[in-house]
Amino acid sequence: MPVTSVEKDLDNLTMTVVADFTASRQRLWEAYTDPRQIEKFWGPVEWPATFLRHDVFVGGRSHYVMTGPEGEQSAGFWEFLRVDDGKFFEVRDGFAGADGEENADMPSMRMTFSFEDTDSGSRLVTTTHFGALDQLEQLIDMGMEEGMKSAMSQIDDVLADLQSFAAGRGTDMQLLSDTQIRITRVIRGTVDQVWRAHHDPELIPQWMLGPDGWTMPVCEVPQQVGDTYRWEWAPAPGNDGEPFGFTSVLVESDPPHREVSTEQMIGMEGDPSTNELTLTARPDGTTLLSFVVTYPNTESRDAVIETGMIEGMEASYARLETVALG
Repeated sequence: MPVTSVEKDLDNLTMTVVADFTASRQRLWEAYTDPRQIEKFWGPVEWPATFLRHDVFVGGRSHYVMTGPEGEQSAGFWEFLRVDDGKFFEVRDGFAGADGEENADMPSMRMTFSFEDTDSGSRLVTTTHFGALDQLEQLIDMGMEEGMKSAMSQIDDVLADLQSFAAGRGTDMQLLSDTQIRITRVIRGTVDQVWRAHHDPELIPQWMLGPDGWTMPVCEVPQQVGDTYRWEWAPAPGNDGEPFGFTSVLVESDPPHREVSTEQMIGMEGDPSTNELTLTARPDGTTLLSFVVTYPNTESRDAVIETGMIEGMEASYARLETVALG
């Protein structure tokens, strides 16, 4: 159990949890800022979490859902107020509905997470600031202290697992729900470099090609929220295949960290999917790319996965590192 102390201050309306680890501070920071990792320990053992969104930058937001033993669910959100990479972040933490929007009937708290070096590894100091004494008492009565201890008892195993989250692992895909998937890959390049590679119309056709043997003759990039984009691919001379493409609308943009857009295959009827791209800096100078796709239904999700999309994306991301980033 890494938790070494829990102190409740009824005068200052805070609860502070101190936990020590043998892993480095950088490794601990990485675990808290990577949705694949934090969802393995955020939530009591009996209530595993799924992070549907995790944007670690000022103004960013997280949305997670914890699922209980009987399938019951409890959702929450973080709103990032301050971030000092590798050392500290502060969030507004609260309850949410299934859509990720705040449940205003429940209190929200301010939480700070301080990551420190120690002689034997690292220390995390988590302080929860309550708005009133009855809020503190309400959440303590709901089992907040026991829940945090149970959650943090799982961190050591995640910190010891270096292979599952290492650079060079390639593109991973996880099912988040009946209609959502998350695609992740560590890219050798900074967040600014990776963002530029996704938005420069001269760079995109050099890497976003899927398997070898394709070209990208049309690459129209939106300039602002509300603009449409159009991407089309065609087989290179001497290769088999039929041209295809996508069009979409840019819904949200917060350079260089997050972008949301719709996506519709040209010539296909039906509702579009929604793509959420998040870029997170890692302590080693690489970038964690997280791409959450929400499809209109399960059939659409499964049909797209069966096209070999993940293999095509891996070929593209490998090309991005060698071609676009130099």
